[in-house]
Amino acid sequence: MATASLSSLHLLPASKLSSNHAPLFPQITLHIPSFPRFKTLKPKPLRRIPFALTESSDSPKSLDPDPQFLLKELSDCFVLPPDYFKKLPKDLRLDLNDAAFDLSNGPVKDECGEELGDTLLNISRAWELADTLTSASLMSKLPLLVGSVTSNNKSALGRRLVSVSRRFQGMGQYGQGELQMIAKVMNRTGKLLSTSPVTEVANDEAKQETKVLKFGDLQVELTPEKAYIGAVIGVIFGIVSWQLGQGIQSVPESSLEYANDNALRLAKSLRGALLAMCYSSTILSGFATVGLILLGGRLKSKDE
Repeated sequence: MATASLSSLHLLPASKLSSNHAPLFPQITLHIPSFPRFKTLKPKPLRRIPFALTESSDSPKSLDPDPQFLLKELSDCFVLPPDYFKKLPKDLRLDLNDAAFDLSNGPVKDECGEELGDTLLNISRAWELADTLTSASLMSKLPLLVGSVTSNNKSALGRRLVSVSRRFQGMGQYGQGELQMIAKVMNRTGKLLSTSPVTEVANDEAKQETKVLKFGDLQVELTPEKAYIGAVIGVIFGIVSWQLGQGIQSVPESSLEYANDNALRLAKSLRGALLAMCYSSTILSGFATVGLILLGGRLKSKDE
């Protein structure tokens, strides 16, 4: 019976099945939204934009302060009470004289220029005389003068200011700290000016620079020839002093005849003082002669 029922079943084609019989599953219509079509973008060639690196106002060089501004600030530091320098203690006055020497030592006019060199010499004299008002007046001229000098002159001025600033710094705290403020501003100004480019001519002049001794307003340049001439003068002076001492000593005391004993004692004391002065001059002349000979040899070896 099962076999008869199976044989009675015939498979119908799919086309007849779909037309004669209802579908087993309901048809579901799906609506798929259409996406907009994007056009393919062709890559455009990159344009080369030419540019050049230029030094802007924010570069480190432009950040350096103006030397004239720093010199103006330095001159303002010297606006002090009229008797400020005269009231300094004795040891600080000596330091101020040393600062004046460092400022004007050597061929200042050749290194810093004629007008600027004259101003530095006058400032040095004002410090030696403890003239505060003159010092302030002369310092106020530096900002104007530095604008008209060469880079070599600026560099020389900067080295002098750095040296002088150490003198002011060594004075320590005094008053309201005016000296330390001067040292600080002067050192900063000097370092900025000393970085100015120096030409080869200035380097040759620096190599040929000689030592200079200063006695007040008198400046003596030391050379080997002058050292040897000084040694010869020292020998002659020593011989003359020795001969003079020998001549005084050859006069016996018994030959001295005076009206009274007081005059005799005075003559003997003067005779002893003259002998001491003559022989001490002879000894000092010997030391000076040896020193000048050694100095001449040293200067000569440096020149070579």
